[in-house]
Amino acid sequence: MVNVSVETPEQIEQRLRRVIAAADFVVHGGVWSFHETPIDQPPALTPGTLAVVRDETSWSSLLPAPDDPAAERFGLWSFHFPPNMDNSGFVGWLATHLKTQLGTGVFVVCGSNRDRGGIYDYWGCPVDLLDQANKVIDELRTTGQSAGL
Repeated sequence: MVNVSVETPEQIEQRLRRVIAAADFVVHGGVWSFHETPIDQPPALTPGTLAVVRDETSWSSLLPAPDDPAAERFGLWSFHFPPNMDNSGFVGWLATHLKTQLGTGVFVVCGSNRDRGGIYDYWGCPVDLLDQANKVIDELRTTGQSAGL
C-alpha cells in the first residue's frame, strides 16, 4: 500500500535512512544492457531476463550484456523492503544522493512480491560507477543503523 505522510525534510531523511538500512540489499554480478525489439515481436522470457517493458513502438528487455562494445553497459543492485515499512519517496531520495555524489543518473525497475514485503526495486548505473554507487549506499545504510536513526 502506498503511504501518504506529511513530514519535514529532516524526518524524511531519517525515515529513508532507516529504510535503506533495513532493506535486503543485493549487488548483482555481471554486466547488463537493454535489448530492443519491435512491438510486433515480443521478447522471449528466459531465466536471464530481468525485466521487460514496452512503449508504443518497441519492447525493451534488461538482459546480460552482449560482447558488443556499442551496447550501453550497466551494473545492477536491488532492494527488497521489509513489510509495513514506509518506503515512500525512496527512489527519488536515493537517486538524488547518487546524482549528487557521482554525477550520474540511474534507472529503476520496480516490481512486487507480497511474500517478501511488497515492492522491490532493481537499480542500474553505468557499470564503471557500480563500485562507487555501492560505497554511497553502504554509507547511507551505515548511518541509518547508527544510534538516533
